[in-house]
Amino acid sequence: MTGPLSTGAPAAQAIDALVGVIAALRERCPWMAALTHESLVTYLIEESYEVVEAIEGSHPDAALAGELGDLLLQVVLHAQLAAEQDRFDLAAVAELLTAKMIRRNPHVFAPDGSLRESFPATVAEIEQTWHAVKQTERPEGSVFAGIPAGLPALVRAAKIMDRAERAGVSLAGFVVSGAAGSGEPAGCAAGAASGETKPPANESELGALLFAVVRQAHSAGLDPERALRAHLNSLP
Repeated sequence: MTGPLSTGAPAAQAIDALVGVIAALRERCPWMAALTHESLVTYLIEESYEVVEAIEGSHPDAALAGELGDLLLQVVLHAQLAAEQDRFDLAAVAELLTAKMIRRNPHVFAPDGSLRESFPATVAEIEQTWHAVKQTERPEGSVFAGIPAGLPALVRAAKIMDRAERAGVSLAGFVVSGAAGSGEPAGCAAGAASGETKPPANESELGALLFAVVRQAHSAGLDPERALRAHLNSLP
């Protein structure tokens, strides 16, 4: 598929050229040479959010392509760092990802990677299979294993709730039943959690409620992100 920004060059050729440029920069640029996996973490997070902003802000294709390029740079840099230490390279990253996509999509691929002749699975069946395969790959232990601790707390909370629902795990004992200070936002949150108050009817109302809770936390000198992250860390 081509478009106004496409050059027509094979993707593999473009990736090879990018890897060569990054390798040269690592050799000849002191700043690039000083990078480590750890020092790149901040950039990885920032670039991810900039891609999200470009998508949700309906930015022009050139802007989105540029942000995706910045995110790709992070992947290539991490792979280059590992390659310099004889651990793995970008090809290994791609091969592992290809194998994972084949393994987690048995409705499309046979185990050997060949395409199946028909694709009868529904979306619900596809999601069920995907999660079932992921479960077999997950180490024994908490049903919440594998959810990154570094995620923004609200995102992480949503993932925890989704995982708990699929696993049939009740989170009732971990619902916040009160909050510091007084006022309608905390009361509404506690009431909605216990079923005593009608919960938000839509995302707009929910957004307003969450914002009000954050505002109340700010007034009390509390960090809502850190508070929720600490609460999530108490989960088994």
